[in-house]
Amino acid sequence: MSPWAVALLAAAATAAWVPPARGRPSILGSAGVPGGATGAAEPAAAQGWMRRHRWLLAMCAAAVGPTVVGGATGAVAGPVLAVVVWVVVGRSEPPALRRRREQVRRDLPHLVGLLAVALRAGAAAGDAVAVAGAALPGPAADHLLALTSRLGLGVDPGAVWHDVAGDPLLAPLGRALARAHTSGSSVVEAVEDLADALAREAGADAEDLARSVGVRAAVPLGVCLLPAFVLVGIVPLAAGLMRTLL
Repeated sequence: MSPWAVALLAAAATAAWVPPARGRPSILGSAGVPGGATGAAEPAAAQGWMRRHRWLLAMCAAAVGPTVVGGATGAVAGPVLAVVVWVVVGRSEPPALRRRREQVRRDLPHLVGLLAVALRAGAAAGDAVAVAGAALPGPAADHLLALTSRLGLGVDPGAVWHDVAGDPLLAPLGRALARAHTSGSSVVEAVEDLADALAREAGADAEDLARSVGVRAAVPLGVCLLPAFVLVGIVPLAAGLMRTLL
């Protein structure tokens, strides 16, 4: 391996261990989902070390072609590998964002249920969101509060619900509220129907997950029990047959 390739690999290894810089918290906190309506930049801590050092990984991939393959083929393979690494790493979802997204998905049915209760009690939309967020703090509540904060400033609720509907995490709630606002139907009934639908969907997802656990556990259990089956069942039978034949 050439000296410059060794230097690139050492630089990548060093950069991978550098602690992430503390960026400005997004609407979901320091490791939250990107800013959405607020336009805040995605914090470095939420990007994952691979995305933070994507250019170094691409440079290391570019060094593989000339170092390992060599010749004209290696000179062509290096840039191709660099582009592949750059694209793949850029499209990968950082673990922190994936965990936040899953947490929002788990909390959303409960948050919508609390919002429906507050609306049924007669609270205004902005007050109901604040009450639901205070009762169930977390990524989903923080995200919703950030998107609906303009309600207290007198912004048209239709525009706010449109922004919520455009958010990939809170789109069901935003669509229900925007539809009720546009048609003039009851917001309370729309939110209650959505809460029931999300609860049923969450229950179905939990059942599917429980069933998939049994399927995923079948192969490891089979691998663990196969040696015991061979030793207890097959080996004595084969030994008995050999004794009979001999």
